[in-house]
Amino acid sequence: MEEPLEIASTGGCEGDIVTEKYVVDSKACASHVQLACSAQFCAFPVGGSQLGLWDCRAPSRQLLILKGHLQAITAIAFGNREAPPLICSASQDFVMVWNLEVCREKAVQGASHVDMGTQPEAARPVLSLSPCPLPHRLSSGSTGLSSENTRCLWIGSSTELFIFNLANLEMEAVLRFKDFRSLSVQVAGSCAVTSETVNLKAYCVLTSMFESTIAVLEIHPAALVSSQQRPGPGKALSVLASSCVLPTSPLYFGTAGEKRNKPATQKQPAVRRAVEDKPVVFHTKVRSSGYALAPHMTMFSPKTNIKTDAKRSLKCEKNYKCEEYPLENSLPSRLSKQLAMAREPAAVSCMQYSGNGQWLACGLANHLALVLDAGLSGTPAAFSGHDGAVSSICWSHDGKWLLSASRDRTVRAWAVRRKEVMLLLGRDVLPRPVQAAQFYYVDSFILLSCGPELWLLKYHLDTRKDELQRYKLKSSYKVVYRVSLSNAADVTSLSAVNGFYSYIALTAGRDRTLEVFDFNAGRSAAVIAEAHSRPVHQICQNTGSSFTTQLPQAYNLFLTTALGDGIGLWDLRTLRCERRFQGHPNRCNPCGMALSPCGRFVACGAEDRHAYLYELGSSAFYRRLAGHTDTITTVAFNPAAPQLVTATLDGKLQLFLPE
Repeated sequence: MEEPLEIASTGGCEGDIVTEKYVVDSKACASHVQLACSAQFCAFPVGGSQLGLWDCRAPSRQLLILKGHLQAITAIAFGNREAPPLICSASQDFVMVWNLEVCREKAVQGASHVDMGTQPEAARPVLSLSPCPLPHRLSSGSTGLSSENTRCLWIGSSTELFIFNLANLEMEAVLRFKDFRSLSVQVAGSCAVTSETVNLKAYCVLTSMFESTIAVLEIHPAALVSSQQRPGPGKALSVLASSCVLPTSPLYFGTAGEKRNKPATQKQPAVRRAVEDKPVVFHTKVRSSGYALAPHMTMFSPKTNIKTDAKRSLKCEKNYKCEEYPLENSLPSRLSKQLAMAREPAAVSCMQYSGNGQWLACGLANHLALVLDAGLSGTPAAFSGHDGAVSSICWSHDGKWLLSASRDRTVRAWAVRRKEVMLLLGRDVLPRPVQAAQFYYVDSFILLSCGPELWLLKYHLDTRKDELQRYKLKSSYKVVYRVSLSNAADVTSLSAVNGFYSYIALTAGRDRTLEVFDFNAGRSAAVIAEAHSRPVHQICQNTGSSFTTQLPQAYNLFLTTALGDGIGLWDLRTLRCERRFQGHPNRCNPCGMALSPCGRFVACGAEDRHAYLYELGSSAFYRRLAGHTDTITTVAFNPAAPQLVTATLDGKLQLFLPE
């Protein structure tokens, strides 16, 4: 029998070799709990269901305790990036992803915890967590998102393996052991998973809960996900029109409908006509918004020979507008100006820039609509006439008209220069409240929601000046199409592109559904059930700008938001939520959002008196904008210059410019 090897003493002091930095007395047994360490934090369960984090870089800080689990924590894993620091914890009841920067801020403010993750239904314990490098062409419905933005997680339980998408917080696939009778282990007591990044295989080690069996599984994640992906809506939907207007379409009633209704082989002149009406313009320098696939159609012809006029050149000399929206260092994050909209506080409920970026229209709770200079200077032009809060406001494509809807059940079209009502839809016409109204199809129609219905109106605004009878409205309209949501729920939000010819309109219902309407076909094209946990209060499409460029497929992206459920980024082609943005508090008051003209950033309001900026390719917020005095109700990007305006519940506007 060999003698044990003797190791000589180093001769150094004990404190030079090892030092005990922190000690925690756990209320529960800690002999077999899961631990995790990163470059900055050490994580361990405290009392079974609480997660404790000790900051290695700031030892003097108090131990951060995260509360949220109801049962004992069984698995812990840190994210792969240092900024923002993320940690995922799992128990039999919940799986939670925590943003440690936000948690630290909440702890300083006196809050106990922040829940940044999901709470899936779970009847079995979570045994392991590990990264899953899912091919980007398979995850999120094959949308073409870049691979660095597709991060998934293996979640091992006693009877299943889950692939969990960290971008959209959805399950991509589930491998149930009972579905594969050839497996030796049907109920696992322990589980560990590792993935290869080269051949994209995964290996799983399982131990049986009831037998003395250990099994090693080889898994092909690509095949697993492909076998469980939901079928698409058939023919892929697209915001960009790919065919001519049908004779049976309600849009055929529009101006020059006969000219646009040409065979598919002769549709190119119709595209040129659309370009003459100044839709979204693509220049020679194209910037991607995160999509890398080539376009599937060539119908949308770019216009590259943009001519400058004297007025625009003069604006450029004054650094007010530029010929092209600056793409580098163009993030507006410096508070430049603050303006109170009224003597008495009145919430700003809606806001939109004109297409040329020179004017800003606002709808207020005090029944007024105001138009200001883009720099928030000068005296605002007031448009009075509503008897209720203005709920929706919209510019025409040519910038001559303004459309406002109010809770008094009226819709008014205004002449901007004359500040006069040109068209009025009153209570005798609209039987239900109007949630939203807008110009549509390059000003050819007015599109509005009335209770559970969408109304498409052909209109004529009489511009003749008759001083003797100017109080008589000679403008006219005709309802050419009415359609109800599939479930007859009231419309809570409506969005359609007016900058170029598009057949698609997006709606949200009080029953938490999203519905896509194709006005060329004259029917509902798709329904997405339970898009959020609460009714969607805003839909924001990527409408682009005539001052910047994006890839054609980027116009199929749109955003939705609901109280307490963050922001969802959707792709119209797959009808899938591709990403979730949940770093901003929004639980009581509806807070608006907007996409930047370049398609790279999302701005949104919040209830902590900060506006939040997200990068489209990351779920963590990019920057918080301070300087507000109340909840931010709505935000708007200038389409022609790097400017962001935010509005608050107490009736103030804040103008942000680049640093």
